[in-house]
Amino acid sequence: MQAFTSVRGVIAPLDRANVDTDQIIPKQFLKSIARSGFERGLFFDWRYLPDGRPNPDFVLNAPVYQKAAILVVRQNFGCGSSREHAVWALAQYGFQALIAPKISRENIHIPGFADIFRNNCAKNGILAVELDAPQVDEIFARIERHPGVEATVDLPGQTITLHDDKGRGFSFDIEPSLKKRLLQGLDDIAVTLSHRQAIAAFERRHDVWLPQKNGDRHKCQGFGQE
Repeated sequence: MQAFTSVRGVIAPLDRANVDTDQIIPKQFLKSIARSGFERGLFFDWRYLPDGRPNPDFVLNAPVYQKAAILVVRQNFGCGSSREHAVWALAQYGFQALIAPKISRENIHIPGFADIFRNNCAKNGILAVELDAPQVDEIFARIERHPGVEATVDLPGQTITLHDDKGRGFSFDIEPSLKKRLLQGLDDIAVTLSHRQAIAAFERRHDVWLPQKNGDRHKCQGFGQE
């Protein structure tokens, strides 16, 4: 997985809450056995009219947002099914960072991102940032005043800066372990392989028993060795 340090680019506004993964990448695009080409299906039902022409009313079809690298959305983005294809589509389209509001009041907590979607982002090198709702409201307002404004999302400093007339930034929190993984470009397999010496030492100390097709059990040393 590609490491994430920072990104500067146009920030596009998707002013919709509860956007589910079927809207991010509709089901008809899940037939592919490859992990590429999903950018075509991103927000397909919103990007295109029934006759196949681009929908002029959809924000990402505006010329100023077609090269956007950062997407700001409303709460509970990525809800619905757990399809990882939604994150692939966003990444292949060119988005490197997502921003959403977290809403907490009294006994109500609405996350910025659905849990599985957020985890899939981390596994594919996309930084999903949660800010307080008033901060996200301000970002939307500033984009409305300056369409096509660029922003910088900096992971080491944990800041978001809009490069408009205000120039003021926002700070965000992130779990230290997740921050490390993104900075170093470590997916789940890479994290496991980083412990290969400890795994090898464990295997040397313990016999590994693997079931055989005939129902017997065969004594092995190490995974995949007979």
